[in-house]
Amino acid sequence: MLIPFLDLTRQHREVEAELTAALARVMQSGLYTLGPEVEAFEKEWADFCGVRGAAAVGSGTDALALALIASGAVRKGCRDEVITSPLTAAYTALAITGAGGVPVFADIDPRTLTLDPQSVEEAINPRTRAIVPVHLYGRRADMTSLCGVAERYNLAVIEDAAQAHGAAPCGKLPGACGLAAVFSFYPTKNLGACGDGGAIVSNDLALIERIKTLRQGGHATALQGKTEGRNSRLDEVQAALLRVKLRYLDKWNLKRQSLAALYNEALLKQTALQTPLADEPGSHVYHLYVVQHPKREGLRAHLAARGIESMIHYPYLLHQQPLFQRNEQRRLPTAERVVKNILSLPLYPQMRVEEAVAVAKAVRDFEALKPQD
Repeated sequence: MLIPFLDLTRQHREVEAELTAALARVMQSGLYTLGPEVEAFEKEWADFCGVRGAAAVGSGTDALALALIASGAVRKGCRDEVITSPLTAAYTALAITGAGGVPVFADIDPRTLTLDPQSVEEAINPRTRAIVPVHLYGRRADMTSLCGVAERYNLAVIEDAAQAHGAAPCGKLPGACGLAAVFSFYPTKNLGACGDGGAIVSNDLALIERIKTLRQGGHATALQGKTEGRNSRLDEVQAALLRVKLRYLDKWNLKRQSLAALYNEALLKQTALQTPLADEPGSHVYHLYVVQHPKREGLRAHLAARGIESMIHYPYLLHQQPLFQRNEQRRLPTAERVVKNILSLPLYPQMRVEEAVAVAKAVRDFEALKPQD
């Protein structure tokens, strides 16, 4: 491909010297698990998110599962229901089932592609215990409305912010509205490790301490604990590397937003194409730049012929996947329509402006073709 969807080697080259120094520091310390790097990263990440505490764990999936367990929203053997989005990575629902809960899917807003608060309210029943909004593609969900629904029904809200590092409409970052927010540091994320990693942030320090116990098998000292936890720790190497990259996150998010603005302006008059909505300043950090087109497959083939790589995030709705299907699941018409049209275009901080210009031109050229077969 002449224009790759993502090239992480460019990011590595940008900060290589600092990453190498951080790695050497850990190797020389001889401390590799739950040491000073993890402790420092937890403080720095909590400060960045504007909350009181953070707990670093092995993955974003574990982060969500542990948050659900530690909050008491999901209780062992109770088949507690958790409402979330059908348009997301399967790991969101896998975390719910891994915690012992039952994922229930509500429809999405056609403009933002995040959870529709009205559909969420319609899905609530006596077994519902929590709402997990997904800040999809880097755009914050409507947390004001969703938290309002949760308050009326006494439900926990745990934000899946795996794709929204730094998204802050009205100055509120993930974790400031709900009980907690969870993050993934998978390498492709806005803040990505060189491997797996995750974290939970919250203003509830007691919740953070419970998670820190659960990540260590459920015991704080030796094997004296009575809580069943799991083995899920962010290692010192990943923490040290994340500390380096965190210093660049605001800069990289601004570059994402700049490239998205270039796309938005270049594609503004393409009548068949729908570009992402970012109606509030800071609401979108463009983990992915996802457009909608009724001739998606034709557009994708056209881009590939021009040497431009694109992807689909996500081609299969969760409520239609065998693992998560339930007889009582309602139809979700907006999600079922949108999933046929979504296409992710290349966008990442180290992408060159001329590459983005070429992608936009290729999209416009496809729009000019008549007829579109």
